Amino acid sequence: MKPARTFSAAMMLAAGSLLAGCGGDSESAKRPSGPPPVLVTTARVQPATLAIHEDVVGALEYVFDPKIGAEVAGRVTRVLGYTGKKVSKGDLLAEIDAVDFEIQVRAEAAEVARLQNLLAQQERVLERQRRLVSQGFISQNAVDDATAQRNALREQMAAARARAEGGRRNVGKTRVLAPIDGEVEAQIVAVGDYVKVGDPLFHLVGVQRLRARLPLPESAALRLQPGLKVLLTSPAAPERPPLEAKISEIKPTVGAANRALEAIVNFEADGSLFRGGGSVNARIVVATREGALMVPEESVVLRPAGAVVYAVREGRAQQRVVETGLRQDGRQEITKGIAAGDVVVVDGAPFLTDGAAIALPKSAPPGAPKGPAEKGPAR
Repeated sequence: MKPARTFSAAMMLAAGSLLAGCGGDSESAKRPSGPPPVLVTTARVQPATLAIHEDVVGALEYVFDPKIGAEVAGRVTRVLGYTGKKVSKGDLLAEIDAVDFEIQVRAEAAEVARLQNLLAQQERVLERQRRLVSQGFISQNAVDDATAQRNALREQMAAARARAEGGRRNVGKTRVLAPIDGEVEAQIVAVGDYVKVGDPLFHLVGVQRLRARLPLPESAALRLQPGLKVLLTSPAAPERPPLEAKISEIKPTVGAANRALEAIVNFEADGSLFRGGGSVNARIVVATREGALMVPEESVVLRPAGAVVYAVREGRAQQRVVETGLRQDGRQEITKGIAAGDVVVVDGAPFLTDGAAIALPKSAPPGAPKGPAEKGPAR
């Protein structure tokens, strides 16, 4: 009896093991085969306006930066224009001693009055002599002499009046005025200085009007022309919106030192960001292309077949071999291989292969666009 009980127990253990094995195979059959889906984000391809541009770094200078010199000689008695002062056209910057010029004006005024009296007397003499000639008391030569003297006095009168006007102008030139709106770049003169005609007094700059000199390669010559749009930003504040301007002129010669063309951009600014002598980042928009297909640059990956993007098809990645164009502001132009409306993988593209299963974040529905591919026109 004891051997029979031992055999029955062994059969029951074998049957249990067989049933357990069958149950495990059923659960394995329910699990999907292959690697798990790759978590990705996507973007929808939409046509955009692509701006084709040249990026350069240029130099700034002021359009108006007059050096003000003395127009009359004398001693400086007053200085109001100091370095950094904002001035308007006509503001008083300095005064030069005007006493000598005022004396000259008074002297010339007296000379004019004297000549006026002499001329009036000569006119009366000439009139009397004409009557005497008509009566036959004197010869015509006397009338001719009186006429010549009168004409000479008239010329002397004109010269005296001109000298008086010059004296008044010199008095006015003793007041040194700002010729433009702007700032005093340099105060050269001080109270007590004796200046001669032409000696420098001040250097002014018109901070509202600037000129950008932009060097460009010779290869860009055929694409450049006056009137093209230029976007200017300051290296001191690159995050600020660019200032829009236009090319004013293009120099006809190529620089001997750098073999570059030079485009000139005149523009107005408030003087707080762009300063003469500084640098400027410029983007010259040489052309625009409508309907360009743009994708986030992360969507384009390199494979043995070349540059590819992965389009989303029924929860799987479909490899598309593409041809690329311009890259701009984090976006890549696709010239061949995709169509408008396609949904492409952005984040996670480097980890995909053709036909790989993909999954989107729970917060995004399948095919939900993400990234800059659905933004507005390229800039």
